[in-house]
Amino acid sequence: MTNSIGEIGDAQTILAIGTNTAENHPIIFHQVKRAVENGGKLIVIDPREVALCALAHRWLRLNPGTDVPLLMGMARVIIEEDLFDKDFIAERCEGFDDFKNSLDDFDLDTVSELTGVKPDDIKEAARIFAKETPGTILYAMGITQHSKGTDNVLAIANLAMLTGNIGKPSTGVNPLRGQNNVQGSCDMGGLPMYFTGYQGVDDPVVREKFEKKWDCTLPGKPGLKLSYMFEKVDQGELRAMYVIGENPVLSDPDAQHVEKSLKKLDLLIVQDIFLTETAQLAHVVLPAACSFEKDGTFSNTERRVQRIRQAVSPVGNARADWQILCSLAQAMDEQGFNYQNPAEIMDEIASLTPSYGGINYKRLEQGGLQWPCPDQEHPGTVYLHAQSFPRGKGLFSKLAYKLAAETADEQYPFILSTGRNLYHYHTGSMTRRCDVLKSIQDEEFAEINPIDAKKLDIEDGQLLAIYSRRGEVTAKARITERSPEGVLFMTFHFAESPTNQLTNTAMDPVSGTPELKISAINIQKINQCDP
Repeated sequence: MTNSIGEIGDAQTILAIGTNTAENHPIIFHQVKRAVENGGKLIVIDPREVALCALAHRWLRLNPGTDVPLLMGMARVIIEEDLFDKDFIAERCEGFDDFKNSLDDFDLDTVSELTGVKPDDIKEAARIFAKETPGTILYAMGITQHSKGTDNVLAIANLAMLTGNIGKPSTGVNPLRGQNNVQGSCDMGGLPMYFTGYQGVDDPVVREKFEKKWDCTLPGKPGLKLSYMFEKVDQGELRAMYVIGENPVLSDPDAQHVEKSLKKLDLLIVQDIFLTETAQLAHVVLPAACSFEKDGTFSNTERRVQRIRQAVSPVGNARADWQILCSLAQAMDEQGFNYQNPAEIMDEIASLTPSYGGINYKRLEQGGLQWPCPDQEHPGTVYLHAQSFPRGKGLFSKLAYKLAAETADEQYPFILSTGRNLYHYHTGSMTRRCDVLKSIQDEEFAEINPIDAKKLDIEDGQLLAIYSRRGEVTAKARITERSPEGVLFMTFHFAESPTNQLTNTAMDPVSGTPELKISAINIQKINQCDP
């Protein structure tokens, strides 16, 4: 997030796009609710009637995959009605004229036809966001999990710069991260092209710094993104895999193919707190301690580094992840893995990572710190880009509308979109072991619009077979207007209904993120009296 969670409640306008904030980020939702209670305006853009819609001043129910034309259409309205922030653009941005000219392709009649949103509703949403400032934009995987997810994010950035809603309190481009330490994992080099703090592995100066500290030679070529790994397994180029705290057998697209690929490996190591579906395929399982059983830090969605403290002892042979990794390295005769505690590791992180330079355990005892925090005197950064952007001036992006990799057709006439619900989390490896949550929901439901249900003579609760070009799963029907006509919504929490056996591996060419939000499917009701 460019800004902080606490700032959301003071925004005059919140544009929430592709985020089911109330169910997936309930703490942040309270800030959204506070803003609305204080007179702020909420604009929700989503094909599905998420819980946020109940508070929204405007809900734009767009067709799946049409985020770019809708956002560009809003930008065109803002420019045509002279509502854009001329001073901010002149001082802080470049590429505006080319961007403005590119909007010729997004007249409101065309945008309305593509998105299914009425021109007047697009105009009103654009006016609110431009006039009622400060305005903040919240988005999640409903934006990024597309084959054109990068374009979606660039369109959001265009809108923020166009209205001057960046680099100021209660503004910003704010992705809501999907898990408690996704931000921290990325910060620590959990991406194949970066060392810690987004320092490129292909930068010789950066690489030399790490090589000197670690007394080793490091590769200068980025590694594989997850999306490409299983292809390399099939080609025989990737023979071993070490999976830590992830369950790709249920969470990755075309999950049947994922399982087949994992079974081809010469060595599969899984390090996790439970024996997940992926761990059951492993040659070696390393039992890890959960967050309550270890000391360390998490870096959350607002870039806040926070201490976690051991509350109970690990069960059985479970150990903290850092201890397992260090023991493994020492068994391989690797040097430099003799840390005594996680505080030492944090000190090394600070010595190598400019954005974490002023963060240590002593300071964190007084509370969390938001990076960038370059030195011991720095208080942390509440919001980013106050004076400039990392590249200097913000660059407006010319964008074109691109179809999803799959669209509905005669053979697969419906679209499947996936997500989460309030009661369960990710692949259910933790939440489905909680009796209270299981008592609320312990099976999958496929949300289907009443019009579609009537056409197919489907009754509420009836068992359905849902199939795509990649697989078939079963789930009970839940007839609801929350899902638009022609769209089925499912979660991926339940191993008995492994939804990701249906989803598409098509990916964004820049980020490598798969298109989990749009897959072409068909539906068939199952007569439950049949043997």
